[in-house]
Amino acid sequence: MKNTLSIILIAFHCSLFAQKSIDKLLKQYNDNSVPYITVQELAMPKTNAIILDSRELIEYKTSHLKNAIHVGYDNFSIDSLQKKIPNKNSRIVVYCSVGIRSESIADSLKLAGYNQVENLFGGIFEWKNNNFPVYNIEEKETDSIHTFSKTWSKWLKKGVKVYE
Repeated sequence: MKNTLSIILIAFHCSLFAQKSIDKLLKQYNDNSVPYITVQELAMPKTNAIILDSRELIEYKTSHLKNAIHVGYDNFSIDSLQKKIPNKNSRIVVYCSVGIRSESIADSLKLAGYNQVENLFGGIFEWKNNNFPVYNIEEKETDSIHTFSKTWSKWLKKGVKVYE
């Protein structure tokens, strides 16, 4: 019992440390122009949102959240998205690897008049680090996560790191 409690406390501490590290990273690159949603909140069955993946297609094909719509980053088109999601009151959650590119895409959505846009805190890395499932292009569950580059892969603690 004592060992189990110790393991739980260590895991909790590691989780807090990882969140604080991601928090520090996001504060360095983001300006908090878009509210965050946690991976735990997004995973709740009651959370009803359209999920947008703002990573590049190779990243999306390797792994993505279930039912996520690929919108990309380098070739993102607000016009194309407005055709797919005409209702500006739709709840939208945007994610990328850790939450930096997704803030930029979410800002574009807000400028286009979407009023319920959130950025997934920690992105797909935090999602996988919390043991939530990801899917490949064939919609089969996978442990492979495209980490964009070796440098960014340090933020992924669980799963198989893939990068080119």
